[in-house]
Amino acid sequence: ADDVGQLYTKTRRSGFGPEVKRRIMLGTFALSSGYYDAFYLKAQQLRSLIARDFKATFNDGVDLLLTPTAPSVAFKIGEKIDDPIRMYADDLLTVPASLAGIPSLSVPCGTAGDSLPVGLQIMGDFLQESTVLRAGAYFEQAMQSSS
Repeated sequence: ADDVGQLYTKTRRSGFGPEVKRRIMLGTFALSSGYYDAFYLKAQQLRSLIARDFKATFNDGVDLLLTPTAPSVAFKIGEKIDDPIRMYADDLLTVPASLAGIPSLSVPCGTAGDSLPVGLQIMGDFLQESTVLRAGAYFEQAMQSSS
């Protein structure tokens, strides 16, 4: 690419798959001028409430939260490509950490069904990335020792 504009265009045209492009378009729509108050402002208010709830939980002496990464096992490559609603549903359990701005990590914690991986999400307090990373490393070592 000769300039930054061409680089961006090239990257977005060939580097992003249909799902990423769909999510970018949805975000662009929600931020358009006519929808700012209806979507963005309300989303920011909700984000503040979610962050406050996480902060209260961690202030109560909780160091880490452990949850499934997704409501189901991993899907096979290409399995849900034509069903964006099911793909969005598989992201639901990771959204709260992103909205709150807390560190989180997903590690494999076994298999189920057709030997498809199951993920464990480890979430930590604000600015406690090192705690989350240490817990993930410890969990992975424990999983390797038990197999």
